[in-house]
Amino acid sequence: MEKKLVDTFNRPHNYLRISLTDNCNFRCFYCMPEEDYDFTPASRLMQAHEIEAIAKIFVEQGVDKIRLTGGEPLVRKDAADIIMSLSKLPVNLTITTNGSRIHDYLDVLKEAGIRSLNISLDTLDRDKFLLVTRRDQFKQVYDNIQLLLQEGFHVKVNMVVMKGMNENEINDFVAWTKNDPVHVRFIEFMPFSGNRWTSNKVVTWQEILTEVGARYDILPLAGDPHDTAKKYIVPGHAGTFAVISTMSANFCGNCNRIRLTADGKIKNCLFSQQETNLLQPLRNGENILPLIHQNILAKAKELGGQFTTDFEKIHAETIHNRSMITIGG
Repeated sequence: MEKKLVDTFNRPHNYLRISLTDNCNFRCFYCMPEEDYDFTPASRLMQAHEIEAIAKIFVEQGVDKIRLTGGEPLVRKDAADIIMSLSKLPVNLTITTNGSRIHDYLDVLKEAGIRSLNISLDTLDRDKFLLVTRRDQFKQVYDNIQLLLQEGFHVKVNMVVMKGMNENEINDFVAWTKNDPVHVRFIEFMPFSGNRWTSNKVVTWQEILTEVGARYDILPLAGDPHDTAKKYIVPGHAGTFAVISTMSANFCGNCNRIRLTADGKIKNCLFSQQETNLLQPLRNGENILPLIHQNILAKAKELGGQFTTDFEKIHAETIHNRSMITIGG
């Protein structure tokens, strides 16, 4: 398929991340600013038929991978309908979820042909899980991960590593990959509005490798040019681990991602300050394709043009962005 969504740095964009909602049944502090969060009214969210219409336009422009995100995408009442409608497009359809509702959607995922999921899980300790999420659902999430593995799904577990919170569990997660074919991804803590980010909480790619290397022999794995994760395996383990090094060693040079927020705004970067409203023009009957192209052409070289990888000098309060939950990750 012809690559039509190319920015000024000659990066083709074929991967669309669609947030279905900014609502979530968890309250992770690094994602959601506070417990009493004002969620977007339903009337301002993209409706199911609007998500399908916008997705089709992107597919016509060369998008061949779509990931559904949130908030928590599976708290949306019509999530199953959206999943099934998008499954009919010629794309690799995947989903990122907190895992709490997988047992209710297993048949839908199978019918839609989804074979790979990302599950957000920052700790293997039930008490700490309650502290991070403010919800006592660790067993439900863990059991659902095991259910997915038993059913033959490819499961990636996303763990945001934070000093003073869970950095002492890095090797516990690697140990998990020994007997279970789970693919752990350690994510460097990133700054968003209201998430209490400070540079001294960041555990870097090299620090993670040092921690794992002190206990295990590790081998690097080959990756795709568009990978955000640097992949590794402990020889003999059924699963793998990886590091998403946004803060210490970004991967912007080969970025192929576009984000569509739940309220219908296109963001050309997770950290972009500017965004373009597609939903209102769509509702007005306008052609949104020129707006999409303009947004992609305005994409900065790296990190939304807001900061550099010298992250120790970043002042989070000067970054203009949404909270993580309203972007969709």
